[in-house]
Amino acid sequence: MGWVGVKLGFEHQTWHKKDSKASAMASDALPLPVAFTNKVFLVLFFFASYFLIQKWREKVRISIPLYMLSLVEILALLSFLASFSYLLGFFGIAFVQNVIAKTWDLDNERNYNRKSSSPVSQQSSLLQRRDKVIDSNRDEDIALAVVNGSVASHSLESRLGDCKRAASVRRRAVEIITGNSLEGLPLEGFDYESILGKCCELPVGYVNVPVGVVGPLLLDGMEYIVPMATTEGCLVASANRGCKAIYQSGGATSILLKDGMTRAPVVRFKSIKRAAELKFYVEESNNFETLSILFNRTSRFAKLQGIKCALAGRNLYIRFKCSTGDAMGMNMVSKGVQNVLDHLQDIFPDMDVISISGNFCADKKATALNWIEGRGKSVVCEAIIKEEVVTKVLKTSVSSLLELNTIKNLAGSAMAGAIGGCNAHAANIVSAIFIATGQDPAQNVESSQCITMIETANEKDVHISVTLPCIEVGTIGGGTQLASQAACLNLLGVKGANSDIPGSNSQCLARVVAGAVLAGELSLMSALAAGHLVKSHMKYNRSCKDILSISPSAGKNAD
Repeated sequence: MGWVGVKLGFEHQTWHKKDSKASAMASDALPLPVAFTNKVFLVLFFFASYFLIQKWREKVRISIPLYMLSLVEILALLSFLASFSYLLGFFGIAFVQNVIAKTWDLDNERNYNRKSSSPVSQQSSLLQRRDKVIDSNRDEDIALAVVNGSVASHSLESRLGDCKRAASVRRRAVEIITGNSLEGLPLEGFDYESILGKCCELPVGYVNVPVGVVGPLLLDGMEYIVPMATTEGCLVASANRGCKAIYQSGGATSILLKDGMTRAPVVRFKSIKRAAELKFYVEESNNFETLSILFNRTSRFAKLQGIKCALAGRNLYIRFKCSTGDAMGMNMVSKGVQNVLDHLQDIFPDMDVISISGNFCADKKATALNWIEGRGKSVVCEAIIKEEVVTKVLKTSVSSLLELNTIKNLAGSAMAGAIGGCNAHAANIVSAIFIATGQDPAQNVESSQCITMIETANEKDVHISVTLPCIEVGTIGGGTQLASQAACLNLLGVKGANSDIPGSNSQCLARVVAGAVLAGELSLMSALAAGHLVKSHMKYNRSCKDILSISPSAGKNAD
């Protein structure tokens, strides 16, 4: 700072002297000509950088810590730092000198032309003009600014510093643009700070979805009260009846078969030969340990389980599968995949990464691959329902249930060409629990892939089972952190991560989902077998009016 002050003082004294000598430059202190010195340090800088990058890539490839340096690497690092410091200092000082000189010239010119007080800096004036509308206390003015484009809608949260007010202003702007009212869409009573940068962008309110509870669901010796968020009448009541039948029959049992999230990038080569070489390299057991180390660096919960490849011409689809603790794990597995792809790019430099997701995962799609291999949690749940419970609680017969399941769930689904759709309404139950507990509702597509089996047991009772190979749930991250959804997870006793047994909370939630699906399947199939479906929906989901009592003339007048 002292040198700069002397420099500025000298320039001030000689401002109007045309014959003054040029001010001293930083390069005057160099022992060698500046052009020669610049070339030396530029060459040294790029050579040291290239050498260190190559060495560090080699260390990453063979898993050697970067901090272990040889003598040559130490010299290269010192050369890099020295050249970088010189170049930064040389060009940086020149830049600062130029900026200071221009600023001093501008200030002197203003003082010379007028004797009035110094004006506000140009930058501050620009900022004040830009944010003038934001400083206003009238939300209507800000909404109009959003409408005319002078204020970006997505910037309201950061510029207002109030997420709720930003949602209110954006809401009003939408009403002005569309000419339609959002009255009825709640705005008050929601923590908009909790979703900023996490769950939802450009909020204008929130939607109320009723949450009902079913249970107790007696599953694996534990009783659960299961929350379900839905707007469909009869759904909660039907699932609750299924829980009652299971409870009176001694409960249900579940088995977790697999637990692993998948991500499958697609890469391309110029020839099928090179694509096949990468396939063989990735699937070679001797290379798995190296790839696992790179993958598992993402998180202490990320554990690579396996890699499977599929070739389509010169395009290679690489399906990674890993455990993800109590998180659903899509972000975690994607980061691990990126680490491995960076490593493979060094070994196969001609590899062209088309996409981190090549639909071979397969996320949010009903696929045969997920149906066979599984994705997320693969769960099977069963119960033996006593004959008297079938008769008294479910209001049907064992033989009717057996016949209906064969004709509807098995033969009917086969006729429709369903993939994982051999059930009555598993998606109903899965979606309702997903919404209540903060899961990704779109993943209901594969999570509700289910086959329902109904057979005889003990010659008179009913053995019912559901197999869901792709239940994709988590108890941390995403929507699970919102207050309402966290409360529903807490009701099940699976809120957050399990520090004692990582992953056990999300696995328990998957079991509960399967158990609830079992209850829903049992009740709906019984209603269909007894012919009660339409009657119950007209009672709970439609109107309580007797449509048969409406006269033709009344119907005609109504039309």
